[in-house]
Amino acid sequence: QVQLVESGGGLVQSGGSLRLSCAASGSIFTINGMGWYRQAPGKQLELVAGITEGGSILYGDSVKGRFTISGDNAKLSIYLQMNSLKPEDTGVYYCNAPDHDYDYWGQGTQVTVSS
Repeated sequence: QVQLVESGGGLVQSGGSLRLSCAASGSIFTINGMGWYRQAPGKQLELVAGITEGGSILYGDSVKGRFTISGDNAKLSIYLQMNSLKPEDTGVYYCNAPDHDYDYWGQGTQVTVSS
């Protein structure tokens, strides 16, 4: 079992910044990457950013150039620095950690960007 705990969401004005954190615990040796997804009201879950087991980084098209994902192996954590936030970035952000046959998810943290 892997536990993921997110923090750092909140309310910010358009153009502002937020930094999300996700701390992993438990059987983390089974996972093969970590990342962030989000779900906006009335929309499907979408990939925001991820780091693969091999260290490759990928971003969703809508956040490229504005968001940066990073990790700290010593703290078993990943972070999402979100800059130049837009109202369409509003949603619940979930930390994700897949292993070979299961996806672990955090409880989610709300990000609201006001116009």
